[in-house]
Amino acid sequence: MAQKDVGNKVPIYKLKKTDEVMKYYDEWGEDNKYDQDMVDWNYTGPKETSEIFVKYQTDKEIKIYDAGCGTGLVGVELKKYGFSNFHGADLSQKLLDLVPEDLYQKLDKVDLNKEINEKDNSFDALMCVGTFTFGHVKPPALDEFIRITKNKGLICFTINEGIHEEYGFDKKIDQLNKENKWKELEFFKSNYIASKDVNAWLGLYEVNK
Repeated sequence: MAQKDVGNKVPIYKLKKTDEVMKYYDEWGEDNKYDQDMVDWNYTGPKETSEIFVKYQTDKEIKIYDAGCGTGLVGVELKKYGFSNFHGADLSQKLLDLVPEDLYQKLDKVDLNKEINEKDNSFDALMCVGTFTFGHVKPPALDEFIRITKNKGLICFTINEGIHEEYGFDKKIDQLNKENKWKELEFFKSNYIASKDVNAWLGLYEVNK
């Protein structure tokens, strides 16, 4: 993906270390600049994933884990469809502080590259949008996502096209498919951040336990 020069278009893509990413997001959250940039960039990830998710999930009472929730953009979109039981997790406390009041039942500061402090089969569904990207969360997180999601629960995520192969997400997904850990329902290239010519793979999988 180097030919797209996304590092200059989206500076955070240049960062490699977790502490660097956290510091960047904390500063990005000042004066709500993060949300404004998402609007200006025409960031469609939350909207696109929500549209796909609701095609397969009709029960509005389900408990949803929003991994890398940021300022709650996915929750805002899913709320439009009648969902309301959201549990959010993000590395940046500054972004968590910007989540609209009463939108999420619970918010936790979490490094998703580590074991998630939730019990097995705790959630009916899991969303992870905009988090599988440069310098952020790595493929082993998918094992944790499956662990905390119930049998037949849905996992919906985006993977920035630039790291899909570089970080080994392609191999990890193939492994999970072969081991029958989940079943593919959707997997396609989405626009993601069209204004920056940044695309992502959008996946929706049903957990199999």
